[in-house]
Amino acid sequence: MSHSHPLPLKRQHAAEDDGASSIKPSRLKIAIPSEEKNANRRVKDVEICVPIVYGTIAFYLGRKASESQSHRWTVYVRGASNEDLGVVIKRVVFQLHSSFGNPTRVVESPPFELSECGWGEFEIAITLHFHSDVCEKQLDLFHHLKLYPEDESGPQTTKKPVVVESYNEVVFPEPSENFLARVQNHPAVVVPRLPAGLNLPSPVPIDTMNDKERGDTKDHPLSQWFMNFSEADELLKLAAARQQVQAHIVKLRRQLSLVEGLPQLSKPPSGYD
Repeated sequence: MSHSHPLPLKRQHAAEDDGASSIKPSRLKIAIPSEEKNANRRVKDVEICVPIVYGTIAFYLGRKASESQSHRWTVYVRGASNEDLGVVIKRVVFQLHSSFGNPTRVVESPPFELSECGWGEFEIAITLHFHSDVCEKQLDLFHHLKLYPEDESGPQTTKKPVVVESYNEVVFPEPSENFLARVQNHPAVVVPRLPAGLNLPSPVPIDTMNDKERGDTKDHPLSQWFMNFSEADELLKLAAARQQVQAHIVKLRRQLSLVEGLPQLSKPPSGYD
């Protein structure tokens, strides 16, 4: 890392893995475009949810450490259950600190990750680009690279890395029929029960550079350090079930509103004390 640009911070305090994940799930809902650029028909009252995890794992280099390179770290975006995100994400752009050579790094296929060496902590901008039938917009995320553990009671070890991860649910409301047909049975995607009578087109495979390789992270060399978000997965399943009930209520209200002379129901009829 050269010193010709403002330098990253040596250390900052941030949440890290202490053996159990502190789950603070948030839902990142992608806005529906006001004007369609393609002929993809959208499925009303349906939301597709993609649970993702993004973060960093940093190892201290110990005796191999130098003043300019004390840690080797990896930044990544993965499925919450380590499934292949290439079915939804086309590419990921990682924006590193300006002191790195070629600080804008583009990863065109899963697994979406990169590794580097350095000595300082800084914020990494992560931009997700989706396949054309998913969404035309990009999603910007930010992650603080952490190299130093909170517990400084002893010397830093080379055996246990500093792990910092964030869990999010990327929500696509009213997905296109092509997108829905392609991912409805994919393990990386949460799809609610679809409306009765919905006829989807035949799935059209996407062009990918990773056809002959696995894009999941189940057997990743760093997978033993990944944090467990199983509790968040359970919350996600409950949210999907609640969404299914709400969609059914909306459908019933629409049907009732079409009956001549019957006003739109704003609340359930009062018949129970």
